[in-house]
Amino acid sequence: MDGTGIALLGFLALLVLLLIRMPVGLAMLIVGAAGIALIRPGAAVPVLAGEIFAVASRYPLTILPLFMLMGNLAVVSRMSQDLYRAAHSWLGRVRGSLASASIVACAGFSALSGSSLAAALTMGRVSLPEMRRYEYDDSLATGAIAAGGTLGILIPPSAGLVIYGIITEESIGRLFMAGVIPGILLTLLFVLAVSIVVRRDPDKAPHAEEPAAWRDRLRATAGAVWIVGIVIVTIGGIYAGVFSAIEAAGVGALLTLIAACARRALNRETLIEVVGATLKASGTAFLVLFGAFVFKVFLGLTGVAFVASQWVGEQGFSGAQVVMLVLVMFIVLGTFLDGFAMLVLTVPLVQPILESLGVDMIWFGVMVVITLEMGLISPPVGLNIFVVKGVAPDVPVRTMFRGIIPFWLALLAALILIALSPGLATFLPNAMYG
Repeated sequence: MDGTGIALLGFLALLVLLLIRMPVGLAMLIVGAAGIALIRPGAAVPVLAGEIFAVASRYPLTILPLFMLMGNLAVVSRMSQDLYRAAHSWLGRVRGSLASASIVACAGFSALSGSSLAAALTMGRVSLPEMRRYEYDDSLATGAIAAGGTLGILIPPSAGLVIYGIITEESIGRLFMAGVIPGILLTLLFVLAVSIVVRRDPDKAPHAEEPAAWRDRLRATAGAVWIVGIVIVTIGGIYAGVFSAIEAAGVGALLTLIAACARRALNRETLIEVVGATLKASGTAFLVLFGAFVFKVFLGLTGVAFVASQWVGEQGFSGAQVVMLVLVMFIVLGTFLDGFAMLVLTVPLVQPILESLGVDMIWFGVMVVITLEMGLISPPVGLNIFVVKGVAPDVPVRTMFRGIIPFWLALLAALILIALSPGLATFLPNAMYG
């Protein structure tokens, strides 16, 4: 069997393992090691050991556990609730203000945690009881939280951008800067989607409340000063060149720890909870990366990427056409595959093709992450939907999926805008790094 045939067999085996719910990282480790053993029997064990050690000892990857630690500390110190109250105090007179405040709070929390699932779970616990108390329609309430949570893998520090950067060997700092403007744009589009929904059907949200007094707004904003200040210091420090993205993770984790201590949120129980959650999330992310790099070596030995590049060259496809095909593929795969699984399965295969066609891989990374966000709220998998389902077990899943339709369209609109105006993603990294 030639290399292409072995590669296709490997993809098929991996898909089967994923469908039977084997962890993504473990599935890629098994298939990658088995494929290497099939092509070069003596190389399987050295590659397995070498790649795992190389990934585990990569200094840039310290960014993952540090930002996960920031997110967990923000949860136990209840900073997420302060952020939600501050957002609501400024949006209180707008119809659908609680849903809009949930989205804005998700965006702010994402700038600490870097995780979409953590953002959806945390803000779901904070904001969903409030929306249900004010008799918001279940589809709007759950849809806003699930969609707002997706911002966690776009707004830096994004775990999705970190893993994309490691796989493609692109600068994580540039990727973080590339995610800032699209993240803000998508937050505004989500808020606009809420506005359109409640204008079309006013019964989905109660009438706007009386605007909060300036004193109350300032008091609520002051309560969120810790989380806002940490975000400004970490992201602003990267942009100003004061420290790198990796150093920003350390600074942010230290400031969040200080905030948690100052708010007297840490005790034996919460400390065990924070450390346990951080270790579990970090272990899962590193297992995915171990598998990704072993699988990447397997694909390299098969030569399938070179064959695919040749075929694309023979067809005469342009870079824009190939990007469009890849993004459509991501949107389709997102309906039944985990986002990280899609990254590690497809990016190593398409990267040589895109680079040969002159595609900007920083811009492409932002586009890919937006399609991953679409997958997080697309049926039948829709991981964020099922996270919110855990917070609202009495709401039918079909109601939740109906509620995310406007936000899915907002994601599609963002994808089109960034495709037509690549500067939305490339302006900040180019201004900062040249």
